Amino acid sequence: MKKIVIALSVMALLTSCVSKKKYTDLEARNKETQDLLNTATVKLNSCLEEKAGLMARVDGLKEHNQTLITTSKDMTILTTKGAQSIEKALESIKEKDLKISRMQDALTKKDSVTLALVTSLKSSVGISDPDIEINVEKGVVFISIADKLLFKTGSYDVTDKAKGVLAKVAKVVNDKPDFECMVEGHTDNVPLNGSGVLLDNWDLSVKRSTSIIRVLTNQLGVKPEQLIAAGRSSYIPLVANDSAENRARNRRTRIVVLPKIDQFYEMIEKEMKKQKQ
Repeated sequence: MKKIVIALSVMALLTSCVSKKKYTDLEARNKETQDLLNTATVKLNSCLEEKAGLMARVDGLKEHNQTLITTSKDMTILTTKGAQSIEKALESIKEKDLKISRMQDALTKKDSVTLALVTSLKSSVGISDPDIEINVEKGVVFISIADKLLFKTGSYDVTDKAKGVLAKVAKVVNDKPDFECMVEGHTDNVPLNGSGVLLDNWDLSVKRSTSIIRVLTNQLGVKPEQLIAAGRSSYIPLVANDSAENRARNRRTRIVVLPKIDQFYEMIEKEMKKQKQ
């Protein structure tokens, strides 16, 4: 996530393009993984249905053999044929259980990682603050921090109060070296006057993102390679910009925590190949 003006403006435009491309790639990769999850879920449901059918078959075979036992006075054990049928059915159930277990492990792995991350964030960032929200969307963790905690109106200088909040976020990021974080600046739709360094809300959103990244890297020890700068201007509002209160809600910085999904992706892909065999 990088962008700025004139010497800073040219860099901001270049950084914005790079960040937008990387963000688009991440969204595409996330959609691809979600599609695989959906496919795996369909397969899982199919396996569960097959298991239920096999269990019904076993119950039927048991009832049949019980009938034979009751009607034949000298029969004290199951017929060889019936016993073999039950044995084969039980073996099939065991195979289905194994496949179901593997797929459930794959489907829950990412959720477990995400849940652990959210729990860690909520305990360390101080979720009781109404101006800090942590939520999960499609397996991705989002930390949204209200504008008033980070910057003064129209400014991109990080306040001292914000540094305390960012220090807690940095601790969590530093504890997760395999994660990446996208820092998104969001504004309301009130246009800037175009004077000075900032030309418009695009500039302001990008400058706020890079300002936060500088605090995280220069003061709080976060590795630069874990961070992505992005400015979204006013184009992804939470609510309509039709009141002072709503505009305040839309002025925010969102930190998107992105776990590396390569291992999860490979696990799903491997299980899908097994199902086709």
